[in-house]
Amino acid sequence: MRQSLTGKVALVTGASSGIGRVLALALAAEGCRLALVARSHERLAAVAAEAGGEPLVIPADLTEPAPIEAAAARTLDHFGHVDILLANAGLYVPGEVAEGDADKWDELLAVNVAGTFRLVRAILPAMLARQAGDIVLTSSISGHEAIHWEPIYSASKHAVQAFAHGLRRQVMKDGLRVGTVAPGVVLNELWGYHDEAAIAARVAAREGLRSEDVADAVLFMLTRPPNVTIRDLVILPQNQDI
Repeated sequence: MRQSLTGKVALVTGASSGIGRVLALALAAEGCRLALVARSHERLAAVAAEAGGEPLVIPADLTEPAPIEAAAARTLDHFGHVDILLANAGLYVPGEVAEGDADKWDELLAVNVAGTFRLVRAILPAMLARQAGDIVLTSSISGHEAIHWEPIYSASKHAVQAFAHGLRRQVMKDGLRVGTVAPGVVLNELWGYHDEAAIAARVAAREGLRSEDVADAVLFMLTRPPNVTIRDLVILPQNQDI
């Protein structure tokens, strides 16, 4: 049985590109009211225009605490509540630890870990007051298995996994659902894929996912009946050997 999302309020971070953009469009097609958060106002405005329905556009730098709190407060003030929180914003830094840029690590951890935790904390009291809400965090296969070419990124996603599991057990008695979606290789801007022909070739070889594939997985999680929680959904290209 599929649960309707019509009329629900969804807050999506990282909504200007990649998975976040496609999630926003998919939720709009489901009839959701949207709050869209990312750094670029221009790119957010383009997504909002494509989605239709007058989404709330909130440019914010999620490396800093104050904009995170402000984005949550503005969303709650505008809509009165949040039904769905998709904490999707993230940075990616691969490479050898011995040669790494620790300042870039700090920025990654600020967004992937602290930013995610702070955003959930900012929205959670309102969800608890209503005894309802869905929280889906964008994780990665790297959150389930440490990958040697991206140890800092892997560490950040392991933190997301641990946080989601602990949070779910704290709030399950209050009617909230918490889960993570953990993709493998996604052929979008974050991973350096901009050319549709190159994307199509890797999809045909079953070596990568489209952002749309991940959005479909998240919609599956959100539309399960209320008695069902998808705690972890790992989605991989059929040919990804991991």
